[in-house]
Amino acid sequence: MTMLPCDATDLYFPMLADVYYPDITQGQYGEITKSWNIDRTIAAHIEPFPKKSGEISPQIFLQYKDLLIGRTRYDLRLPSYSGSTSEALTNIMITNIRTSMGQALHLETAGPRAGSGTLYEIASYDAHYAPYGDIDYYSFTLRRSENQVLS
Repeated sequence: MTMLPCDATDLYFPMLADVYYPDITQGQYGEITKSWNIDRTIAAHIEPFPKKSGEISPQIFLQYKDLLIGRTRYDLRLPSYSGSTSEALTNIMITNIRTSMGQALHLETAGPRAGSGTLYEIASYDAHYAPYGDIDYYSFTLRRSENQVLS
């Protein structure tokens, strides 16, 4: 059994999350099928997307937070396996967001993934630079995936 690469947490990146990439196949009639595989566990800082004041309406009974913002020290477009090429942002899934102690933070409560970590897609992605031009960290916005099934 091979161990997945796992990043160490620290003050700036106190959480862990799993990163998935797909194996993409095309059927006889041109349909695209993605089979998602876990690549690694990263250290990150992920929190709910800030809401504007006054955005919550009294008419809304239940508001589901579907956007998260985060940062990590690694370029998520590059899978950990050797010889890999850069992946499109639409080919990256983040799930199992948890504390460094393993406490799950975002779980599905119903459907096929009930009790499992919510699946998130990357909505935006940016590199942030240190004063001398080196990349300091990568920031991203996560959007809850409409399809909560990893096939």
